[in-house]
Amino acid sequence: MSLTLYFHPLSCYCQKALIALYENDTPFTSRLVNFGDAGEHADFLQLWPIGKFPLLEDGARLVPESSVIIEYLTQHYPGQAALLPADPEQALEVRRLDRFFDLYVTSPMQKIVLDRIRPVESKDPLGVEEAKDMLKRAYGVLEAELGGRNWAAGESFSMADCSAAPALFYAERCVSFQDVYPRLAAYFERLRTRPSFARVLAEAEPYFQFFPRNPGDAELSR
Repeated sequence: MSLTLYFHPLSCYCQKALIALYENDTPFTSRLVNFGDAGEHADFLQLWPIGKFPLLEDGARLVPESSVIIEYLTQHYPGQAALLPADPEQALEVRRLDRFFDLYVTSPMQKIVLDRIRPVESKDPLGVEEAKDMLKRAYGVLEAELGGRNWAAGESFSMADCSAAPALFYAERCVSFQDVYPRLAAYFERLRTRPSFARVLAEAEPYFQFFPRNPGDAELSR
C-alpha cells in the first residue's frame, strides 16, 4: 500500500476524505500543500492540472474528488466501516445524501465564505443572500428527513456522514441551525464527537485562525 493524500486541513472536501481514511484506520501519507507558496502550488498543478483538493495518489494512479476517493477506498482498501453499503438501494440513498450535502450545504457555504475575502467592489450581496436561503432550505429538508435516525442514511455511519460533518461545521458559521432545527443540531453533535471527525478538527485547529470571518463572528472551535 502506498497511498498519499494531497490536502489542506481547512478544506471541507479534504476533511471529508480524511474522515473516511480515519474511520478504517487506513494507512496513508499526508501531503499538506500550501497554495500560498508559489512553488508548492506549481508542483501540485504539475501533478493535477485542475488544481483542486483532495487528491489521492495510489502508486501511479491519481484519484481526485472526495466522493470518488471514498468509493475508491471502499473498493480497493475496504475496512470494518462499510462507508458505502453493498446493497444497491442503500448505496443509492447514501450517494443521494452525499450529493445533497455537497451541493446544497457545502456549495452555498463556500459562496458565503469566499465572499468575505473578496474586495469590497467585487462582493456579491445578492448571491450571498441566495446562498443563505439555500442553506435554510437544506436545513429544513434535513430536519424532516433525519427523523429518528442516528446517522444520515440510517443506523450506520456512511459516506453521507463523511460529507455532512465538515459541511455542517462550516455552514453553522454562516447560517446557524442550532436554535431552529433541533434534530439537525443533535445529529451534528453526534458527528462532532465521532472520533474520526474529532481527530480531523483537532488537526485543523491550528489553521482555524485563517478561516475568513465577519467582524463579531465567534472563533472556530471544536
